[in-house]
Amino acid sequence: MLPQDPVMLLSVINLKLRDYYPDLASCCEDLDVSEPELTEKLAGIGYRYDAQKNQFV
Repeated sequence: MLPQDPVMLLSVINLKLRDYYPDLASCCEDLDVSEPELTEKLAGIGYRYDAQKNQFV
């Protein structure tokens, strides 16, 4: 289960993207989370997905 706190969620997702997944779509599919909901939640704290870096920045 992923953290509900957006800052903790950011940390977990960036770690998983860095260490385990080639892109956000693969990560979301494997973790069974909605990509739009995830990006919206992290946008709420000022982060957006950068595909070139494969991280939320």
